Amino acid sequence: MDLRILAILGGAALLSFTVSALSGRWLIPWLHKLHFGQTIREVGPAWHKKKQGTPTMGGFLFLLGALAALAVMVPVCLLLGGADSFFGSNAAVTRFVAGLLLILCCGAIGFADDYIKVIKKRNLGLTGPQKLFLQILVAAGYITSLYLCGDHMVWVPFAGEVDFGWWFFPFGLFIVVGTTNAVNLTDGVDGLCGSVTFLALLTPMILSGWLYNTSQGLTAAAVAGGILGFLVWNLHPAKVFMGDLGSLALGGALCAVTFGLRRPLLLIPIGVIYILETLSVILQVIYFKLTHGKRLFKMSPIHHHFEMCGWSENKIVTVFSLVTAAGCVAAFLFEMLTRV
Repeated sequence: MDLRILAILGGAALLSFTVSALSGRWLIPWLHKLHFGQTIREVGPAWHKKKQGTPTMGGFLFLLGALAALAVMVPVCLLLGGADSFFGSNAAVTRFVAGLLLILCCGAIGFADDYIKVIKKRNLGLTGPQKLFLQILVAAGYITSLYLCGDHMVWVPFAGEVDFGWWFFPFGLFIVVGTTNAVNLTDGVDGLCGSVTFLALLTPMILSGWLYNTSQGLTAAAVAGGILGFLVWNLHPAKVFMGDLGSLALGGALCAVTFGLRRPLLLIPIGVIYILETLSVILQVIYFKLTHGKRLFKMSPIHHHFEMCGWSENKIVTVFSLVTAAGCVAAFLFEMLTRV
């Protein structure tokens, strides 16, 4: 990786971390003042009741950090190397801008969900069909923008870049909607979603240097740095929760940078925890219906199963983060093997 690019990415991550961490000193008390406290689900672990009233919508922290870092570092990149060096093509500009809009729109859906929960004082928010419709709408807009700029290539291990043609639409919709919901399911234990997503974002950030795709690397670095700043306040015992605002925005960020690198299939190894969380919910529902009331897991998503087995929240975060790290290593191995 070029040392100049490394310095830019490091600067973006550091600035985002600083803004995110420091913002918590005024944002968390402000959320307390507005009584934006989380309502804990009745069906969750009983000991989660003590978290009742913890401020939610903490996703604002890493979004503020990421936006501040991009606002500073994008002009720096343009001054140092020019638009051609930073973006490379009109398609790259579209990927960058559309990716940012995807993150913000996913966050907006999450904000609406959180706001309804706070106002209604119940842990329901948007109905399932409402949320799904909005997610499909946002995902369709994002995928369409990529397709219209001629960007419907997907890197496939051992096959290189493959033109998906019209199949890019259903493929993209499935990945974006599935990923955002899967990341949302992972947010249920202090520090879990943030820790796992931070590690997952490191892979596209580093790959962007190998691929000379500074714009996508900058987005990944800015969001990753913001997550670290958020974790200052979110690690157990959490002083703030990211809420759907944060988890849906993080799902959008993962899609933005992986599609931006034409490598959405990287989400399989780096998102192994998201996949396991989602499968645990699906399997629990199917098993419950087939056996007329029996449960495959003590509780789903699967992080709650391990809680019910006696694992501490810190242990769950540590183990799940290690699994994610292994998935990230696997992603790098796939990349290197296909380049041989």
